Amino acid sequence: MAAQQHGSVADLLDRRILSALQVDGRASWRRVAGALGEAERTVIRRGTRLLTSGYVKVGALAVRGHSTVVLVRSTAGQARMAAGALARRPDCAFAHLLTGSPDCIAELVGPRESLAGLVMDELPGLPGVAEAVAHPVLRHLSTIREWQPGLLTDAETAALATSPESVPSPAPPEEPTRTDVLLLDALADDGRRTYDELARIAGVSEATARRRVSTLRRTGQVRIRAVIDPTLLGLPTEAVLRIRLAPGRLDQVAGALARSPYVRYASFVAGDHQLLVLAALPSEGHLYDFVTMAPWASDALTIETALILASLKRGGVPMRAHR
Repeated sequence: MAAQQHGSVADLLDRRILSALQVDGRASWRRVAGALGEAERTVIRRGTRLLTSGYVKVGALAVRGHSTVVLVRSTAGQARMAAGALARRPDCAFAHLLTGSPDCIAELVGPRESLAGLVMDELPGLPGVAEAVAHPVLRHLSTIREWQPGLLTDAETAALATSPESVPSPAPPEEPTRTDVLLLDALADDGRRTYDELARIAGVSEATARRRVSTLRRTGQVRIRAVIDPTLLGLPTEAVLRIRLAPGRLDQVAGALARSPYVRYASFVAGDHQLLVLAALPSEGHLYDFVTMAPWASDALTIETALILASLKRGGVPMRAHR
């Protein structure tokens, strides 16, 4: 086997196993092996190593509320403190440190009724924050919950997504019960807990735990998938792009960005720049080509680019630093 990189991911097969867990974080090793056409014993051995490495975590992210992207300019030398304060918030989906100014970015998820208090009271009071600007997300084009780095074929992805509970249905979501909240908290800590473990944590029968988790997933109230630093997938260059466009070009550019395997997150936001994009690429050279030579780039009036220096939280999960 090739020499290990970053202490966890060795080769393409490791990365494909991680990609499979991004489709369905609770997929059995047998189902992963079948979809990828690999020996089950090999997938079990490698998959277990990946999950125990500390660099990969399967977690559950509850899908509720409205997103607001927060861009922060911190006081001198306090960027880590400001980003850490954002990352520790339970409503924080991601928090990254950036080059330039603003020097950190976060996404917070909650009811729009709380936006005024967030903007006027909470953000200015965070330690290390000199200025914080909130950009409500008007519409998600693609999110990290759905991102795939292009390592699986359509057929492989479809085979992993055939579990009924992993495919959201159009049924209206139910109000979470106390049992649901306990199950969600347990799955956020470890999305691959067995139903027996979940039942004991929530104080219900195994059949009830299985039924409630299935309902939460099927109604789209929770997504369970691997949370991964893109470096482990061969995409070490991460950037935040803020793009300003002429109104007539929004749909065309948005569609092109949403289709790119490099784009992990793209949203329409309120503010001077209509599109906010988080991208992960193989190198800075690829990033240069992406913002200067891609067909969509010619439609942009301005593109402001910042590199991600470190990630404190991804997909609602605190990250282990290894860069």
